[in-house]
Amino acid sequence: MKDVTEDAMTTVYHWLMGSLRQSWFLWSLIVINFLGSIYGFYWYKDQLEQTSPVWLRIFVPDSPTGSILFTFFLIALLIGRSIPTLEAFAAVTNFKYGVWAVAVIIGGWAMGGTKQWTDYMLMFSHAGMAIESLLYAKFYTIRFRHILAVGIWTTWNDWMDYMLGIHPWLPRVLNPYTPTIGWLTFALSLFSLGIIYYLVQKNRKMV
Repeated sequence: MKDVTEDAMTTVYHWLMGSLRQSWFLWSLIVINFLGSIYGFYWYKDQLEQTSPVWLRIFVPDSPTGSILFTFFLIALLIGRSIPTLEAFAAVTNFKYGVWAVAVIIGGWAMGGTKQWTDYMLMFSHAGMAIESLLYAKFYTIRFRHILAVGIWTTWNDWMDYMLGIHPWLPRVLNPYTPTIGWLTFALSLFSLGIIYYLVQKNRKMV
């Protein structure tokens, strides 16, 4: 039974990896990411309205910004364009905020927060964000300078979020731990930068 399960998983994996450049698969992800991004910006509407001054609002909608950038990357891949800077920003932010959202939701549950149906929806969609960033790593043409650029942006964004209090709203039970979450978010930024660059380098050596 174990061998059958492993064979099935191997088959699915090879089918998935072989589908990544197929136009129907790319179009599917483009639509899913685009619609998810629109919903994400809508999700932040109350926080955006309450954020002042207005120029700070660019730092508020973290997850939908990552997913819309990844949408643009998928479009570029579909038409055969390579835009390393876009790839770096899309891959790192999409992975980072995908992992961040899942971790925060689970953390809220662990601290006694109420489970909502939207939590499961958000966990599924954000896990998908992180996974797709890893799956498409073999198509990135990122160099260290691009990682450096996105590193400056993401760490600055973390500073703005947690020093000015414009980070995504947390489950109420986690509010007392906001400073700790800020440091963990900074650590996640470094990890996200590292894992994307590592995968790019690994795939480059395999070519």
